Amino acid sequence: MILTLDDAPFAGRTGRGVRVAVVDSGVASGHPHVGDVLEAVAVGRVGAGSVSETSALDVMDRIGHGTAVAAAIREKAPEIELVSVKVFHRSLATTAELLAEGIARSVALGARLINLSLGTANPAHEGLLRDAVAEAARNGAIVVTALESEGVRWLPGALSGATPGVAAVVADWEGARDAIAVRTEEDGRLVFVASPFPRPIPGVPKERNLSGVS
Repeated sequence: MILTLDDAPFAGRTGRGVRVAVVDSGVASGHPHVGDVLEAVAVGRVGAGSVSETSALDVMDRIGHGTAVAAAIREKAPEIELVSVKVFHRSLATTAELLAEGIARSVALGARLINLSLGTANPAHEGLLRDAVAEAARNGAIVVTALESEGVRWLPGALSGATPGVAAVVADWEGARDAIAVRTEEDGRLVFVASPFPRPIPGVPKERNLSGVS
């Protein structure tokens, strides 16, 4: 089934009243494609300390990935309440422990949708992430995250179907930017399929723009 944003149940919806958490590298509040960020926190380790939200970690997006993800979300749902949970600091790398804490912080901030444009292929982290997304689901939140790319299946996206509250996404490189498809895999899980391309840059071919399951 293929739908566009002009079809029911999406037509006319702007995201008003829905709080969305972007768990990423931070989000640049006030960016023209992002607008206001309602709240922002950062989680990480300070020295030998335990995982925590701490004032010693700034919430600024120094990498740009989280801001790009937030801009893609705002384009489709301009009236959401946006919150930022920073788990990437100096690079696009983090730990499963920090990711689980980021999901928990998103729930604490009241997010109903938690966007993870990231994942891990290490099966050793499955239990930790399963517990994190299950707790989010118990609090009424849905974790939207990549299922696979280039043949690699990612956690927590690969938990969809078996674990409530996980919406798994894959890229359709030929699909229209306003189209969303839903397919059923052999194991019965539902998967959302969407274009991997963000808003176009004038004069730049889409193949040279940023792209991905993000």
